[in-house]
Amino acid sequence: MGRGPWFWLGALAVLAAAVIYPLLTDSYTVGNTVYFFNWAFMALGLCLIWGYGGALSFGQTAFFGIAGYAYGVITVDFGSDFGLTLWALLGAVAISALVAAVLGYFLFFGRINGVFLGIVTLAVTLVLERFMAQTAGPEWHIGAARLNGFNGMSGMPPLTIPWPGSDDPIALTPDIPLYYVVLGLLVVTYLALRILVNSSFGNVLVAIRENPLRATMLGYDVRKYQLGAFVIGSALAGLSGVLYTSWGQYITPSSMGITAAALPIVWVAVGGRSDLTTTLLGTIILIGGFQALTVYGSQYALVVMGLLLVLTVLLAPEGLVAALALLPGKLLRRRAGENA
Repeated sequence: MGRGPWFWLGALAVLAAAVIYPLLTDSYTVGNTVYFFNWAFMALGLCLIWGYGGALSFGQTAFFGIAGYAYGVITVDFGSDFGLTLWALLGAVAISALVAAVLGYFLFFGRINGVFLGIVTLAVTLVLERFMAQTAGPEWHIGAARLNGFNGMSGMPPLTIPWPGSDDPIALTPDIPLYYVVLGLLVVTYLALRILVNSSFGNVLVAIRENPLRATMLGYDVRKYQLGAFVIGSALAGLSGVLYTSWGQYITPSSMGITAAALPIVWVAVGGRSDLTTTLLGTIILIGGFQALTVYGSQYALVVMGLLLVLTVLLAPEGLVAALALLPGKLLRRRAGENA
């Protein structure tokens, strides 16, 4: 989806609306929209790992949590002056990518694939969540940063940007400046992933997804390509974790629990796992709907999410949002065939 001129005109119109949007609403809604954007990086990373690489991973929230806690530890220990939070962001994402590289090496070079890959990544996520939940004692600290167990870390500074001629950096609290920074990051990430999946690397990933044995017989090292996609996707989950932590100035082990681990799978599956555009749109729509339903009770939101996943599997395996996006074109072609 999204290769013709009409697509790019529509994309520019959506981007223009997103740029104008903060000027037409209140600061709370702007900050809440930033919250939606924060999760989109994780979904795009899973789209690369699962949708293009064919490797179902439940580990996105593990890397989300690793990067979130790493950002908290770095900023609490070293502060936020002189743009240190930006270095903390890069360092936290690099840590999540490094952990993903180590874990992915043992997974893919150990020939673990299919449902077993999902089981192992889910087990790693839950073990990490249980471990962090029991770090409540005063002995659990890294420098001045207390891990605080189930209550999670709090009090870390938001992202700050040094400004020439000013001693005080600009703090990116949940308001218009942070909105534009995250929106810009999201646009750059989306375009970079489009370039990646349309490159030879992306073509090999799709070939591996369709038939790994055939890709191996053609001379490609399937393990290296899957590991590369896994590291990139996990780094994007780490970026989500840092942005979320700096947005709310807290991070808890529950962000790596079983529910949190399953939700990205639902977003990507319902949106359309083999298409970055529908994944992005579907994720933002579903998070907005999930938040609205949570007002009436979290159980209702989870039931609806589960129902959407079942409907997707039964009626539109390529994604409900993708199917709806392609529906007008199918109707036009059908009408043109009837008139011919």
